[in-house]
Amino acid sequence: MKQKINAFEIVIDGLRNSLSSITDFETKPSDTSWSKKEILGHLIDSAINNLQRFTEIQYVEKPYIIRPYNQNELVKANNYQDKEVADLLNLLTALNKHILYVVSNQTEQILHYQIVLPNKTVTDLQFVIEDYFEHFYHHLHQITRK
Repeated sequence: MKQKINAFEIVIDGLRNSLSSITDFETKPSDTSWSKKEILGHLIDSAINNLQRFTEIQYVEKPYIIRPYNQNELVKANNYQDKEVADLLNLLTALNKHILYVVSNQTEQILHYQIVLPNKTVTDLQFVIEDYFEHFYHHLHQITRK
């Protein structure tokens, strides 16, 4: 787990630099697709929701039940398309630095707390953290591919 946390930290520390050459943040590939700005916004929403999960699991009744959230409606409600890219990157970086702080301080016992996913699958916190990292990488790749 430590290696995955360290790898994610490197990505977050280099986020601004890795996105510096992108110029088409506002372009929407279609009416139903997110722009790169909106993908950043989705990652912000994901960070907010997962930070709450990673924190709450430490003190709520187990197993922890993950509440789903409406991704498309959150992107619309937060109107990420009209935000400055620099503001989005600042918020995304700050949230993920705090996520790194929280997950780095979890004990093996906490990492194995049971979680029930929206599809009723039972897993543990470590899986959900690792899945969060993979989700982030997936969307970062969407943003950076030419």
